[in-house]
Amino acid sequence: MGTINKNSDREWIKHRYVVASMCIVFVFSVLLLRLVYLQMIRGEEYRRLSMTNCVRLKSIKSSRGLIYDRNRILLVDNRPAFDLTIVLEDAKPLKQTLDHLAELTGDSCEDLTAIIEKEGGAAFYKPLVLKRDITRDLLAAIEAHQFDLPGIHIDIEPSRNYIHKKTAAHLIGYLGEINKDELDSGKFPNVRSGDSIGRYGVEKSFEADLQGKRGGHQLEVDVNGRVIKILKTVEPVSGNDLVMTIDLPLQQKAEGLLGENDGAVVALDPSNGDVLVMASSPSFDQNDFIGGISSKKWQVLRDDPGRPMNNKAIQAEYPPASTYKIITALAGLEEKVIDRNSTFFCPGFYKFGNRRYHCWSKYGHGTINVVDAIAQSCDVFFYQTGEKLGVDALAKYAQGSGLGRLTGIRLAHERPGLIPTSAWKKQRFKEPWQAGETLSISIGQGFNLVTPLQMAVFISAVGNNGTLYRPRLLKSVQDAKGQVIREIEPEITGGLPASKKNLAIVRQGLLEVVHGNRGTARQIRLPDVQIAGKTGTAQVFSRKAGEKFDNKKLKRTLQDHAWFVCYAPAQDPKIAIAVIIEHGEHGSSAAAPVAQELIHAYFGDPEVPTAVVEEDPAHVE
Repeated sequence: MGTINKNSDREWIKHRYVVASMCIVFVFSVLLLRLVYLQMIRGEEYRRLSMTNCVRLKSIKSSRGLIYDRNRILLVDNRPAFDLTIVLEDAKPLKQTLDHLAELTGDSCEDLTAIIEKEGGAAFYKPLVLKRDITRDLLAAIEAHQFDLPGIHIDIEPSRNYIHKKTAAHLIGYLGEINKDELDSGKFPNVRSGDSIGRYGVEKSFEADLQGKRGGHQLEVDVNGRVIKILKTVEPVSGNDLVMTIDLPLQQKAEGLLGENDGAVVALDPSNGDVLVMASSPSFDQNDFIGGISSKKWQVLRDDPGRPMNNKAIQAEYPPASTYKIITALAGLEEKVIDRNSTFFCPGFYKFGNRRYHCWSKYGHGTINVVDAIAQSCDVFFYQTGEKLGVDALAKYAQGSGLGRLTGIRLAHERPGLIPTSAWKKQRFKEPWQAGETLSISIGQGFNLVTPLQMAVFISAVGNNGTLYRPRLLKSVQDAKGQVIREIEPEITGGLPASKKNLAIVRQGLLEVVHGNRGTARQIRLPDVQIAGKTGTAQVFSRKAGEKFDNKKLKRTLQDHAWFVCYAPAQDPKIAIAVIIEHGEHGSSAAAPVAQELIHAYFGDPEVPTAVVEEDPAHVE
């Protein structure tokens, strides 16, 4: 019985062994047949594919977000640019390829070789840019000789297009190629070497919103780098669009009014701080910076005495001149050194110590109160008010009104200006403050420095009855479909250090500047809109006591700067403006008419009267 069981076990094992052996033979036979098929039947085809084809990844650059004005008028978009590139691994023989390419481009083979070496010739599979934004003619020539140019490609990339040449250039800004330190910083996660980032203006300040995310292709290419087919695509994500507060027609109007004059115009909405206009002259063409500005063009911009690369609205600092008398009036009223009925007598000068400090009107203004002193810009009235206050009290009210400090606008390189104090002079010059210096400070001369934007913010606050707003550049951020991602709300940064009662007194004086019979800007009245404002004439260089000049005989660069700040309508302001014309001589004749025309354009009044300046025999404020 035991023998029978053992035989049965052996038979079962033998049977299993035979089955397993047959399975193994079958599997190896299949593998052998497959190898024969691949190597003998399809071998030549696969050998050709292995030698000539490969899979590569190609990055797709995203489109940068668009920029619109407040009414969704397009300011900046993107256009297709054709870049000539080379993949060194595919461009063989390299010398022959470059010789042929040089014949088409007009460059020498040595120039093309130098570009390759500069860009990093060791990156054999990385496309290297030989020429950016080539012409349509060159594009056609390259395409026609494609089979004679192995490794040479045309890449289509989105390129920035600034639609309105030179318009709002300082505000919008421009792009520039990212450098290695910036790449290594990790602040630009969606940017690669060779990409551009914002270098100036809004393009820089809102880089994170405007910059999109790259996509990519998985490509099958032949031995010459030519694409056989696209295997897979990840679409790029466009950057977000910006809707700005700027008013394009009003901006263009302001720039036209500045014309060839150096200077700046800033217009704000007093109710929320919206920047309606920010014009700086002279300007520049942002399109010159696309792909890198030439050294010749950069040299011209750098050597221009008008400083076209400076945004004068936020970077240029000027003595505020008589526009500062608004501060002196408010400080005097708040500190009760004057009131609505206080008067001083102006004979055309004020004697202080052994010096005479002259009024701009050599014949004087007679007995005058604060409202008339503002309207007629009487220096003598403010000399005496400032003397009673002292420099530190004046500084407290000036700084409390936003002068001498940054406004907080989202633009780089804003300057704070300067409001001097006795402690500042002691630290800066190691000298005590002199009482006579207070007289100069009280009329906006001396050490005082402000920017046009600061004055626009300040006069806005006077017009809206005391609220200081951070200047707002951006209304909303939207995606490519126009859906709002976030809205930028107005931001209150403080209030003027003055009571409503005293603000009303100063506002009456500012109204009389334009609508009073002896107002210094009475020539800019409009038929249907009341303007309240203040003229100013800032000295460019110091003058000795009693020294007289004929401005018309001075060199242009030594003539006074012209100021005008205003808001309109006077009782319910919708727009506030600061105008500075460098070397314009008089605020009433150079700066005020610019504001008048801008207000006319904003409200669409039917007619603007011709400005006729009735000059004082001695001077015009």
